[in-house]
Amino acid sequence: MTSCLKLEVQTEDQTPHKWCISLAEDEFKRLLSQGSSTVHKVFGEGSLFSPLLFGKFFDPSDAFPLWDFESDRLLSNLRNSGKSSVDWFQTDQAYVLKAELPGTGKTSKVQIYVEKGKIVEIFGQLKLLQRESQKKDWRSCNWWEYGYVRMLELPGDADWRRIEAYLSNDTALEIRIPRKSLHTDTSADGVASEGRTFVHMT
Repeated sequence: MTSCLKLEVQTEDQTPHKWCISLAEDEFKRLLSQGSSTVHKVFGEGSLFSPLLFGKFFDPSDAFPLWDFESDRLLSNLRNSGKSSVDWFQTDQAYVLKAELPGTGKTSKVQIYVEKGKIVEIFGQLKLLQRESQKKDWRSCNWWEYGYVRMLELPGDADWRRIEAYLSNDTALEIRIPRKSLHTDTSADGVASEGRTFVHMT
């Protein structure tokens, strides 16, 4: 039986500086070499939160212009090896992101935040800090030891005030971002067309 939960999309970040320390490539390699199985599931190959999702190292706390690129092109190697469950596309009505959240599930609360109408942030915590460490603010430490994030640039015509996010079976995330338009074209049966427009990487 499938369970589907509508997530609240927040517009005021209660912890705005939590990603202030960048995750460098050498630090990421060290994290994976010493990390637990959960760390490997969340940050490993093919995960939405992996710095290597787009082929080359890219700090997930930096905003990426996701919908400027075709998912089939960026993820072709991962898909060929069956290591990715991430997809994104755009229709005439909305920008859509679908992704499995590996290693999270009920043990981690996924949160969605829109920063100044320009960036959508998907984040959560891997584990609670130990009681003796709570005096030390994890947001100014190595955040990747406690949390995960993916920041995405919103396209210029995105209607960020109407973003909706859903979580199915505690792991399947879907984010829908309506597009601003003067009118909406629909087919005779009232169903919006699924046309896609992308910029190809060279």
